[in-house]
Amino acid sequence: MTFNHQRGRRNRMCPPGCLHSICENATRRGLLKAGFTLGLGAAAVAALPAVPPAQASPISFTDTVDLSHALYEGFPTFSGEKWFTVEHLVTFAKDKVNLNRWTIVEHSGTHMDAPIHFSADGMTADLIPIADLIVPVAVINIAARAAENADTALTPDDIQAWESKNGPLPEGCCVVMNSGWHKLVGDPKFAGRDDQKKNHTPGFHVEAAQFLINERKVKG
Repeated sequence: MTFNHQRGRRNRMCPPGCLHSICENATRRGLLKAGFTLGLGAAAVAALPAVPPAQASPISFTDTVDLSHALYEGFPTFSGEKWFTVEHLVTFAKDKVNLNRWTIVEHSGTHMDAPIHFSADGMTADLIPIADLIVPVAVINIAARAAENADTALTPDDIQAWESKNGPLPEGCCVVMNSGWHKLVGDPKFAGRDDQKKNHTPGFHVEAAQFLINERKVKG
């Protein structure tokens, strides 16, 4: 998920799990698919108090969507540096078992940032309630706009336009932006770095984050 502090903004890795912090430090990343489905591990926002497991409403669904990309050496990163390497320690051909050593920066590939990422005392990933990680997803498509302007941002107007067609955002859902950026994985355009090493990628405008916090009851 990508967050944008202002229309002419600087990029940073974002924490889906601390929208309040995002309003001060906003920024990066886009997801995919269009429609209304279920996200597994796609949201963890502390905008609402955590619901104890005993009180959590049962969730039923008929479809799941994998929003992740296969991680490989050379996968695009925010800094442009190589953040993931694999060393083959043991191979099946020689030892009848495969064993690798991974060296990885925690913000490599498809991942979820814990609230503590932009907070001195935010939750670490292990403290995020599981019930907050399996939620309905509302996908807002801004891919056409992003194709014309890499710095475009999802705004409250986009959220309200989605609601005018689909009804109110479901309580406890995760709002996901489809920027079309997933198609650029493997392409230098994915990180959007210019000659000054600044990143240009679509995101959520800070006003959209504030709108979701103050006007809607969402998880992310």
